[in-house]
Amino acid sequence: MTDGKLSIPPAQLRLARLFAAVVLLGLAAWMGWNAWILYRDSMRRDSVEAARDVAVETIARGVADEQKRFAAQLASAPVQAALASGDLRLAGEALTSGWPGATEGEVLTPDLDPAYAGLPKTGYGRLAAMEAALTTEKPVAWVIADGTGKQRLALAAPVMQAGALTGVASVRLPLEPLSKSIEGAGIASGTYLALRQGGATLVEKGDASLTGAAEVLSAKVPGSDLRVAAAVPHIAGAPFGMGWVACAIAAVVLALLSLLAWFSPRLAVRRGAVVDEGEPAQTLGELSSTLAQAPVAVAVPAVPAPAPRAEVAIDRGIFRAYDVRGVVGQTLDAGIAELLGQSIGSLMQQQGLADIVVGRDGRLSGPELCEGLIRGLRKAGRNVIDIGMAPTPVVYFAAYHLRAGSCVSVTGSHNPPDYNGFKIVVGGETLSGAAITDLYDRIAEDRLFTPETMGGLRTQDVGEEYLQRIASDVQLDRPLKVVVDAGNGVAGEIGPRVLEAIGAEVTPLYCEIDGTFPNHHPDPSEPHNLEDLIRMVERLDADLGIAFDGDGDRLGVVTRDGRNIFPDRLLMLFAADVLERNPGAMIIFDVKCTGRLPGHILRHGGSPMMWKTGHSLIKAKMRETGAELAGEMSGHFFFKERWYGFDDGIYAAARLLEILAMQPGTPSQTLNALPDGVSTAEIKVEAPEGDPHTFVERFRNHARFEGARLSTIDGLRVDFSDGWGLVRASNTTPVLVMRFDADNQAALDRIQAAFREQLITLRPDLNLPF
Repeated sequence: MTDGKLSIPPAQLRLARLFAAVVLLGLAAWMGWNAWILYRDSMRRDSVEAARDVAVETIARGVADEQKRFAAQLASAPVQAALASGDLRLAGEALTSGWPGATEGEVLTPDLDPAYAGLPKTGYGRLAAMEAALTTEKPVAWVIADGTGKQRLALAAPVMQAGALTGVASVRLPLEPLSKSIEGAGIASGTYLALRQGGATLVEKGDASLTGAAEVLSAKVPGSDLRVAAAVPHIAGAPFGMGWVACAIAAVVLALLSLLAWFSPRLAVRRGAVVDEGEPAQTLGELSSTLAQAPVAVAVPAVPAPAPRAEVAIDRGIFRAYDVRGVVGQTLDAGIAELLGQSIGSLMQQQGLADIVVGRDGRLSGPELCEGLIRGLRKAGRNVIDIGMAPTPVVYFAAYHLRAGSCVSVTGSHNPPDYNGFKIVVGGETLSGAAITDLYDRIAEDRLFTPETMGGLRTQDVGEEYLQRIASDVQLDRPLKVVVDAGNGVAGEIGPRVLEAIGAEVTPLYCEIDGTFPNHHPDPSEPHNLEDLIRMVERLDADLGIAFDGDGDRLGVVTRDGRNIFPDRLLMLFAADVLERNPGAMIIFDVKCTGRLPGHILRHGGSPMMWKTGHSLIKAKMRETGAELAGEMSGHFFFKERWYGFDDGIYAAARLLEILAMQPGTPSQTLNALPDGVSTAEIKVEAPEGDPHTFVERFRNHARFEGARLSTIDGLRVDFSDGWGLVRASNTTPVLVMRFDADNQAALDRIQAAFREQLITLRPDLNLPF
C-alpha cells in the first residue's frame, strides 16, 4: 500500500489475465457445443414431427377411404337384397365382392351369438370391434391379429334397416397400405416413428431404444383409435433454458471477451489503483505450475460405520411369499436389514446389476431400517439412490425413471405400526417365492458378496417427476369432487396432489403422514376402515371417496350413496376401458374376484385369466402372458397399458376418475350399474395351530362338493352355477381367507352352509362367522 493506492504485482496481473482468457475461451467452446447440440436436436425434432404429421394425414386418409368404401358396400344392391331376405351369410359374402383386399365379410345379429360361441377361433379382437360398433352405433376401425398372428385392419359398422338396428357388419383388410406410411417415412438417423394402438406397437421405424419416450410426441389419427408416436434422443437441458441461437450468440461474445483479455496491453481492473505491467509475462507452463501448487479438494464417499451385530436373531419366517416382513424389535431390526441389503446386493452382483433405488413409507422404524438396508447394499458394492419417504409405487416408478431397474421399498404396507418389511425388485422382476427364500439362504450360508470398494450413495427426489408423468397422460373431461383418505399413510402427501393435477377437486382426510396410524388402520379392504370416508363424502356431497393403504399401492372406493365398490367390480370398469383400445388383450384377476368378471371381460372382447393372489405373483404372470391389465380383490391394480405394469393405487385412482369423468351420469350411477350380485368381503379366520397352509391342504383333500367345479390354483375355489366360495391360506398373516359370491342371497346362504359343513367336519372348533 503506497499513498493510499493498492499496488498489484505485474506477474499476478498477467496470470489473472491469462487465466480469464482461458476460462472465457472454455465457456465459449462450451456454449458453442451446446448451440450445435441444440441445433441438431431441433432439426431432428422438426424432421420427425414433419414425418409424423405426414404419416397421420396419410393413415387418416386411408382409413377414411376404406370406411367410405365399407359404407358403399353396405348400401349396395346385392347386400341390401340379402339383408331384406334375411340371408346374413349371403350379405357377408356380397360385402367383400369387388373390394380389393377385403376378406371375411360377415353380418351378424346384434346378440353376436355365433361369434361368442366360436371363441377363441372367431377372434377376440374382431368381436370387440363389432361390440364397439353396436355400443356406439358408429363405424369403428381397429387393428387386430388374425388366427396366424398377422395384423389386419378390422372395420365394423352397425346395420340399420328402416331406422332400426338389425345387426352388425365387419370385414378385414390388409394393414400394409397403412403401415407403408411408417416404413417409408424419411426420418433422421437416431430418431423413431411408430404406429400404435393402445399399448401395442404395430409398426415401427428407427431407433427402437427410444420406444419408451415416444408418447411425448405422439399424435392421434383422426377417425380411429390409432396414433403415430415419435421420439428423438434425449439431450441435457440447455444452459439457463437458452435456445440454440442464444447459445451461439453467447459463444461469439465469450470468444471476443477471451481475445480481449489475451491481447489487452493493460488489464483495467481498478479500485483507485495504478497497475504496472512492465515485468515479463508468465508462461503457460509457469501458470500450470502455479495452479498445480494449489490445494485440491477431492470428494470421497463417506464409508458408513458398520452396524452393531443384530440383537434380533434372523428368522426364516420373515421371508414370505411376496416380500420380507416382520415385527420390529422381535423379528426385524437394522442389523437384519443390513444383512438383507448385502444379500440383495449379492444377487444383483451375480446378475451384473449396479444401481438400486431405495425408498420408505412413513413408519417410525423406517429411517433405521432404511439406513441398515443401504449400508448392506453398499457393502455389496451396489450404488444406492435414496429417494427418501415415498409410496411404494413411486419407488417402483423411480426404478424405471432413473434407469436403475432394481429397487427396495421399506414398508409394512397395510399392517399394524409395529410391522415393517421390504418389497424387492431386482432387474425388473419382483422377487417372490423361491427368490425370496434364496435371500435367506445366502445369509445363512454366508454367501454374501463383499468387494474391496463400497458402493456409492446419492439422494434424489422423484415425486415431481412422478406427478408430471401421470398428469401429462391423464386429464379429466370435467372436474370431480373427491375425498381422499390416506389413513395417515405415506400416500397422504403426493396422492391428493396427483389427483388435483389431473383436474379433480380434492378434500384430504387423514392425509398427515403418521406412522402410528392414529385414526384407523390403513387397509381399505376392511369395510370398517372406510366408515369415516363414507361420512365425509356424504357430508360434503362429494362425487366419490378414494382410500389408499399404508404404502399407496392399493385402492379403495366408496360412492356418494355410501356403497363400497369392491375392487373386482372396479376391475370390470378398468377392463372395459382398456379393451376399447386393446381388443383381445389378456386381463388377469386373482381367485378372490367375482364370478361375473370373466364374462364381463369376454363381452368386451378380452381374454380373462384367473391366477394366484399376491402382487409379485400377479406381476410375474403379467410378464409371462403380456397382459395389459390385472387386478386383485385386495385393491392392487396393475396397468401395463399407458403405465409400467406395477401395482399403483394412486395411478389407478387417476385412471378411475378419468373414466368416470367421461361418462354422462354421476360416478355413483356408473359404478352402481356394474354387474353385481351378493357377496361377502374377505373373511379372515384364525388358522388352527397358526398354520393356514397345512389346514388348506387338508381341506382340499377332504372336501366334497357335488355338481361344482373345483379350482386349486390358490387354496380351494368351488364354482357352482349360481355362485362360488373360496378358502385359501394368507401368505402374510397366520389366517385363513374366505370369500363367497352368488347371484342372490339364497344361493349365498346355501354355498356358505355347504362350506361350513365341510370345514366343521374337518375342524369342529373352527371359529366361523357364518
